[in-house]
Amino acid sequence: MAVYLRRSRWRVYPPRRTTVPGWRRSLRSDAALEAIAKAGAVRTPCLALYNYPSFSGAFSALFAHLFHSRLNLPCLILPFSSVVPLRVDDLAFDGLKRCYFLDFIGPRGFALELSRRTASEIICFDHRKSVLRAMPSAEVCTDKVTFRVDLDKSSSTAAYEYFMSEPELVKSVDGTGVDNKLLDQKDRDRVELVLKYIEDGDLRQWRMPHIRAFNMGIRDWTSNMNCISNPRLFEQVSMMIHYSILNASGHIIYIPLVFIVFSHFMITNLISILL
Repeated sequence: MAVYLRRSRWRVYPPRRTTVPGWRRSLRSDAALEAIAKAGAVRTPCLALYNYPSFSGAFSALFAHLFHSRLNLPCLILPFSSVVPLRVDDLAFDGLKRCYFLDFIGPRGFALELSRRTASEIICFDHRKSVLRAMPSAEVCTDKVTFRVDLDKSSSTAAYEYFMSEPELVKSVDGTGVDNKLLDQKDRDRVELVLKYIEDGDLRQWRMPHIRAFNMGIRDWTSNMNCISNPRLFEQVSMMIHYSILNASGHIIYIPLVFIVFSHFMITNLISILL
């Protein structure tokens, strides 16, 4: 087992009240199980599960989508809900070589059991202090399981850096040069700024301008983060980045204002017009 763990000065926060919204349906749906069955039938080598509903999870899934699309490497991407989670039996299909847990590490023992049941490497990204208690000890783990837990960095930032730095992406398609164009420079600047806002909220730092307004604005959009019920999720998240507007100080001003001013219905239609 490989563990990448960074510790910061520990802060104590009051427990947050959590409720299960009415729109949160079981993520272990017939559609999800059917997608897994189809992936197993064609021996899809890669699987990416992302924390739902979480903006950090959704952005991490976007980077996994861009990375595997760029390499023409089949990858099944699914939301993972802690309310009614997918089971190891659901995911243990033949041909799986690598599985990503994006913005979560799964229930206790989940990653370890999946690694035992398949030939897959498991790579988990998280930033929460609470997951440290759920991580298995090195004595019972294998080299196939890697936990990338950084208490100073949002999971989406860690996933972005991971996929941007993967060796496969550095090689050009013909193998003769360098082709590191997962995103062009302009979109990279915008992505990295949006990630700063997401990270600021994830780590409860509240340092970025208008960060509380940003978080309040995006909260109502969480129901759209299921790529099973919303097949255009990655297009929509990409458009959020592409059409973000920065002010002269380099601070984001478009996304928080848009999500506050418009309702969920208006935002969906606005994105459809832009596309």
